[in-house]
Order: sequence, then C-alpha cells, then structure tokens
Amino acid sequence: MMFELSDDQKAIQDTARRFAAERMQPNAAKWDEEKHFPVEELREAAALGFGGIYVQEDVGGSGLGRLDAAIIFEELAAGCTSTAAYISIHNMAAWMIDRFGNDEQRQRFLPALCSMEKFASYCLTEPNAGSDAAGLQTKAVDAGDHYILNGTKAFISGGGRSDIYVCMVRTGGAGPKGISCLVVEKDTPGLSFGAQERKLGWNSQPTAMVIFEDCKVPKANRIGAEGDGFKIAMAGLDGGRLNIGACSLGAATACLQAARDHVATRKQFGTPIAEFQATQFKLADMATELSAARLMIRYAAAKLDEKHPEATMHCAMAKRFATDVGFAICNEALQLHGGYGYLKDYPLERFLRDARVHQILEGTNEIMRVIISRRILSGASFD
Repeated sequence: MMFELSDDQKAIQDTARRFAAERMQPNAAKWDEEKHFPVEELREAAALGFGGIYVQEDVGGSGLGRLDAAIIFEELAAGCTSTAAYISIHNMAAWMIDRFGNDEQRQRFLPALCSMEKFASYCLTEPNAGSDAAGLQTKAVDAGDHYILNGTKAFISGGGRSDIYVCMVRTGGAGPKGISCLVVEKDTPGLSFGAQERKLGWNSQPTAMVIFEDCKVPKANRIGAEGDGFKIAMAGLDGGRLNIGACSLGAATACLQAARDHVATRKQFGTPIAEFQATQFKLADMATELSAARLMIRYAAAKLDEKHPEATMHCAMAKRFATDVGFAICNEALQLHGGYGYLKDYPLERFLRDARVHQILEGTNEIMRVIISRRILSGASFD
C-alpha cells in the first residue's frame, strides 16, 4: 500500500492549494457575509479542471479518480468550505450523467457542466423524505414521449441558480425500485423554486426548494432505465460522501493552522499559551485525529476507485469519521482562540458553521452507522 502521493497528485494538490489561497480564501468572508454565489471564481476553478473532475475527457472532463478528487476538495475547502462543497455537488451531478447517461445525453449536457458555463444540482431529498430517501414522493407520470412531474425537493444546493437538476422521481410503485433519474433543465415549464433558505453556514451557495407543478420533462432526459434511479443516487453518494469528508478535512486543517499560530503569540499569565501542556496536548490530539481522518478518506477513495465490493461501507466509515473529527477540530481551534474565535474578524466561526452541516448531508452520520452495521452484521469483511 502506497501512502505517498504520486508526482501527478502532488501537482494537482499544489494547483488546488494555490487556487484556494489566491482566489477563495481572500474572498470567503465576503461571500459568506453577502451570501454571494461566486460564479466567476467557480468558472476559474473549472478552467483548472475542477468542474468535471472524474468525468471522462471526451466531453471536457478531467478523467481523474476519487482519490484525486479527495485531494482537490481538501485543498479547496481550506480556502472556502462552502464553495468547495458546492463544487463537490456539481461534480456529483455531472458524474451521474457521465456514468449512467447515453452518449447523446453526455454530449448534450456535460461540456457546459465541465466548463461550469452551466451549473448542476442534485435533487434527492424531499420535505418528508430525508434519511428515508427510498420513500420519496415526487411523481413522474408517463405521458407518451415525456413525463409530467409533480412534487417538491428540499434543501437543494444551487436551487434557483443551477441550470441542470439531476432529480430522483417516482415512476413506479413504492420503494427503491420505483425510482428513476431525470435531468430537468431550468427553463422547463412547471419548474419553480422556493425562497432562498436562511442558513447557519454554506452561505456562498444558494439553497432552495425545487418545485414541480405539472412539469413536462422529455423521456430523452431520463438517465438510465426506469427503476434505476435509486441505484444511481446511491452510487453518486459514495463519492459525494468522500468529497464532503474531504471538505471537512480542509476546514479542520485551516483551523488547526490558525490555532497553532495563535497560541504561539497569545500570552496569558506572561507566557505564550503554546507553552502550557494542556494546549500542547490539545494540538497533538487535533493533529493526530486529522491525520487519521485523512487516511480513512484516502483509503476509502482508493477502494471506490478499484470498485471494491465493500467500497460503500468504507465510504460511509470515512464520511462519518472525517465529518465528526473535522467539526470537532474546528470547535477546539475556536476554543483555543478564546473570545477572538467567536468574532467574525477571525475565520474560525465561519469554518465551524460551514463544517457543521457535513454531519447531516449526503446521509446523516446516524445513517452512516446504519450502513456500516448492516454490512458488518451481514458478514462483510472490514479489514
């Protein structure tokens, strides 16, 4: 097993780190304060290959793997966690079209998504179907060469701003086998959006309900066969969970670095607080847990790249651990800053707010435990 990054991966890491430092970090506080969706910077990221990281190259993608993506998202999130997370969601939606769409669909949708000329959203969650994703109720009725959609999707990143919505809808009976995947374009009659949600964090990306009212979608926009939607959604979430875990690592890394610098200069009782053993032990634990979480994310990414039969379990383990650890490190770093950490003049509180939702989305960490335990109890190997 190789623990060192290849030369190509180091180059990818350097590119993402430089972009985060130069184009994201200086603007992150302003984007958060003004709830600004940074279209220009997103398209600059796409020009570096970050708009279709693991989309195939024939349609403008970068053709990279999940480990490469984890490296990229960790670096981007250290600049602006909220914006990096949106790039992750956009990539997940694009990958679903690339992986499960036919060639006509790939050629029609993906070049503009890879360049981020157009933006994409992933629509699974509904007001009454969150953790119970297989219970979604948005209905798509067969009407000849098109479907008529009625229903509502909730908490959609990019809602109202994205151009492409990769939606899981019910074309059949109850349960996962009755779900299909449709691409709904923004100008489709019958598609509308709720008010922008007011959120604790993730303020650089818009979030809104996506509403279908007799929305007419061509059958040519169905990805895969009828009944394949739940399988497609879950396949997308394997990678999405790794990306969100990697975003937590980026937030935690930035906070740990800030805490290290702060304790070296902040004095109490006439002594830099870095010289107190309690502070040293706290930093040691934060760094150790961050390193362990990074190894888990990269190990799970390697499993997903090699199509390991237990990749889903490893992705769930890594997401659960990395998002819990990432938030805890952000919180500890804020504590080490004392009252300063609570001020918006410092980035700690923003990283804390942005990282908190990672324990909820892409499947709550409670659902991750369900996935893991089911595989263990079924006799799966977890070595």
